[in-house]
Amino acid sequence: MEIVIHVKQLCKSYHNIPAVENVNIEVPRGTIFGLLGANGAGKSTTIECILGTKKPDSGIATILGMNPFADRKKLFERVGVQFQEAAYQEKITVAELCEEIQSLYQNPTDYKDLLKQFGLFEKSKNMISELSGGQKQRLFVILALIPNPEVVFLDELTTGLDTKAKRDVWKYLMALKEKGLTIFLTSHSMEEVSILCDKICILKKGNTVFYGTVEEAIESSPHQNLEEAYLWYSEEEFYNENI
Repeated sequence: MEIVIHVKQLCKSYHNIPAVENVNIEVPRGTIFGLLGANGAGKSTTIECILGTKKPDSGIATILGMNPFADRKKLFERVGVQFQEAAYQEKITVAELCEEIQSLYQNPTDYKDLLKQFGLFEKSKNMISELSGGQKQRLFVILALIPNPEVVFLDELTTGLDTKAKRDVWKYLMALKEKGLTIFLTSHSMEEVSILCDKICILKKGNTVFYGTVEEAIESSPHQNLEEAYLWYSEEEFYNENI
């Protein structure tokens, strides 16, 4: 199976303090991969190094066989990115923002279809400032999908969404996966991870403490569900102090 995202022995430090140490990731085409960990575990640094917004101290990170620094323009015609802290103009309509993003790509998806899929078509003429937090979150996912990407990075994609909206997004992403889209996500929702992810990596203080399937994560822990297993992997000191 073709490996779309390849990370080998990735290391990055800030002021001689390691943020990521020897992280290895392989994501095959048409799969969903989850990068998990507490705040400060190294998730953001890992993703930034993969995307080329930060340069690793050592190691390799490629997407679609391309170097995110040397092949940046060519690569980002084929990659979509959504960040939870995305910042866009507030005094612009939803349609105007989508059209602006669409104009940057050669073969974009029709944003109107995406707005319908994510239940935002009726908000096309609304200003960004008029959207609720959950509506903005759905819009940011749409913006990541407008390039018609082969790979998409999603950060806390369903934060602020109600239960139905979450499940609608999950269903749509699963359908895109079936069509061959590769999805790399971060999430603090273990229900979301259990439903969507083919494989996961759990980071703790920049180190990989688990890599494999959700089922393997549970089996390798003393717990019976992913939420408890995740806490055991990522916050072991907490458990030790309270046993």
